[in-house]
Amino acid sequence: MYNNVKKTAIFSASALALAVASASNAYDFEVGNTTASVYGYAKLDMIYDVDADLGNSIGHGNIRLDGEDGQDGHFDMHAYQSRIGFGTSTPIAGSTLQTKIEGDFYGSGGGSFRLRHAYGSWNGILAGQTWTNLYGFVAGTPVIDFTGTHGTASQARQPQLRYTAGNFAISIEDPDTLGGSETTAQSAVQLSGDEAKSGLPDLIVRYTDTSGPFKYSASGVLRYLEFDADGNPNATVDDDSTTGWGIALEAAMDVTEALTLRAGVTHGDGMGGYLYVSPQSSPAYVDANGSLESIEGTGGTVGASLKAGPGAINAAYSISTVDLDDEAFFGDGANDTFETVHLNYIWSPAERISYGIETSWASRETKGGDDGDAVRIQGMVMYSF
Repeated sequence: MYNNVKKTAIFSASALALAVASASNAYDFEVGNTTASVYGYAKLDMIYDVDADLGNSIGHGNIRLDGEDGQDGHFDMHAYQSRIGFGTSTPIAGSTLQTKIEGDFYGSGGGSFRLRHAYGSWNGILAGQTWTNLYGFVAGTPVIDFTGTHGTASQARQPQLRYTAGNFAISIEDPDTLGGSETTAQSAVQLSGDEAKSGLPDLIVRYTDTSGPFKYSASGVLRYLEFDADGNPNATVDDDSTTGWGIALEAAMDVTEALTLRAGVTHGDGMGGYLYVSPQSSPAYVDANGSLESIEGTGGTVGASLKAGPGAINAAYSISTVDLDDEAFFGDGANDTFETVHLNYIWSPAERISYGIETSWASRETKGGDDGDAVRIQGMVMYSF
């Protein structure tokens, strides 16, 4: 459950953090027939934003548009990504019961302890909160910034019930956490969150496999989106529903022992937050006629890792975009495209110790064609246990 750091790091989206959290560095001890493990790390991030202050991790919405005035040059240090986890493994009735509870300090954007994982798994059935089944951990390139590469399916965690058989996994998942069933309510139609309904869970299927040096994943999500304004005397519309869907394809190949290439593409309509770092997290909006209209989104990422000395050089490009061109409902200032380029070197001078230095370029563009960009320089020191 916690072994093989190298393989996890190759295929993880926020690869550095996940590799350590899943590492064989965990402290194991026996309690009866149960093997228990305690693991985690302390990580210091040192950040210098050349332009606008992008936040504890890169927030594209904080990028100033060209022509806007603001302060340049911001230095910050924090240890919010530090985490601790506890896991168990117990043989029961011909299968193995595994449990995991993990948290970090990125709650409320940084500084508060929050739950990351809390689940149990037995005989192929997983119940609890963990990574969404839509993401296959294949396309992500290791980066230091906590936001990581994007344009893939979401790299976050949510409550779910999942069944896995070999390389195939199917799940029903909470429709609010990532998908964002709250419909956008602006302009001519003012609706509160009470009118957005989550009548059905999101259905997700995924297939992941490996063939020699090639690994791939294909997944899809189906969603039911609706709103109902009954009981609201101020509502100008009644109710409507629509279907949301999305697909995600990922691939990675070890070209040589030193070079790994990765790529991923995600597309859908009404995906909301299932498109990672989407410029519009809402899956749909209510137009002036009272119709629920889904928002189309597309993303992609490409990256490479080259082993060098005690570590690896990693480079990646990511893009997330939504189609607002024909939607008069959104003003010209609405974000419709986010891009990011990462370049770093991450190395380990000794077991359980990781250092890294990274530069990144991020940009955002609005529906009206305005854009802006920003540069971040970041270093990190991580001690794991």
